Amino acid sequence: MAFPNKEPVPKEVAYMQMVQDSCIFKVVLSGVAGFALGGLVGMFFSSFEMGAADPSIYEQPMKQQLKATAKDMFQRSFSTAKNFAIVGAIFTGTECVIEGYRAKNDVYNGTAAGCITGAILAAKAGPQAALMGCAGFAAFSTAIDLYLRRE
Repeated sequence: MAFPNKEPVPKEVAYMQMVQDSCIFKVVLSGVAGFALGGLVGMFFSSFEMGAADPSIYEQPMKQQLKATAKDMFQRSFSTAKNFAIVGAIFTGTECVIEGYRAKNDVYNGTAAGCITGAILAAKAGPQAALMGCAGFAAFSTAIDLYLRRE
């Protein structure tokens, strides 16, 4: 491995490049990033859904109301964060395996990974739901991939 100016690459740089290109690294990074983004999204949306809380909470002192609100926001944020992490890790791992198998980096890898991810996530609801999940995730991932690859 060499830099564009033909200088030899130090072992440490080559090793770090190898680690960053591994599927395991990509899956872990995607899961962590998905968890962080999901936590932010969950916190944002939980602020709109406080109507589902027990109405008797408004009869308690302000400190108790704030405590209950914070607990509810944390639970919703954590749940959304876990979901984002799972979807991100499944999609990234599937795409990485497909890319390694095909030895190509094109839009079809993301489309296939989206289909497989959607089918996996919807499989418990039956074959029709898995098919719809496949179609939905494939279309979504293809649209994003095409947008990011535009010139």
